[in-house]
Amino acid sequence: MKKVNPYIKKRRINQLIIVSIQLSLLVLFIAVWELLSKHHIIDSFLFSKPSSIFELLKSYIQNGELWKHIKISTLETILGLVIGTALGLIIAIILWWNEFIARIFDPFLVVLNALPKTALAPILIIWAGTGIRGITVVAVSISIVITIISGYAYFKNIEEDKIKMLKSFGANKWQILIKLVLPANFANIVNIIKINIGMSWIGVIVGEFVVSRAGIGYLIVYGSQVFKMDLVMMGVLVLAIIAFVMYEIVNIIELQIKRKRK
Repeated sequence: MKKVNPYIKKRRINQLIIVSIQLSLLVLFIAVWELLSKHHIIDSFLFSKPSSIFELLKSYIQNGELWKHIKISTLETILGLVIGTALGLIIAIILWWNEFIARIFDPFLVVLNALPKTALAPILIIWAGTGIRGITVVAVSISIVITIISGYAYFKNIEEDKIKMLKSFGANKWQILIKLVLPANFANIVNIIKINIGMSWIGVIVGEFVVSRAGIGYLIVYGSQVFKMDLVMMGVLVLAIIAFVMYEIVNIIELQIKRKRK
């Protein structure tokens, strides 16, 4: 029987303890919320209660309506995430490649980053069109600027000595990018993707608030309009679960790539 390394065993135990505490806190929060609502300490009309939310969630799952909303919002988020991250990293590489271009566009990036993209969502949707295309553009607009600024900063922070060493061996700019800059920033790029999951969801939900007849954002805004807080909280719960699942998928992919690189 293979003996487990004490360090690995300790890490597994710590991880188990952390997960147990997290689950316990979640269960405690739900239980306290339910009790406060049941005994009218908080107004269930304004705050809803877990039992009502889960009953509504069950009915939406059974009639199949929830999957339609999840499918649309998830598609828009994935499109916004992929396009925003990929395009942002390409632009960041161009800025790293050519310092002259970077100096020209630096003030414009600062201004774009300062602009409230969520407030500009109605304008972007009018320009891009309603439906999935317009909402995807909103999601891209939020994630792309952050990706450009973060990616460019990460690429610029590569140690100059390492770049000089590669140049001394005759490496060109493309080889430096492929062999040094991108591999050295693998963890940073993954972090950008993780951040963009949240940013893309923000863009999608805001876009669905403005113009949509389906999606999680539509459920939330419709619930608030008819003062049905069960529906609002159900939408928030579903949103949190999907965002968490997407985050964990990125974590799994990251671990698989790290194992292959060892």
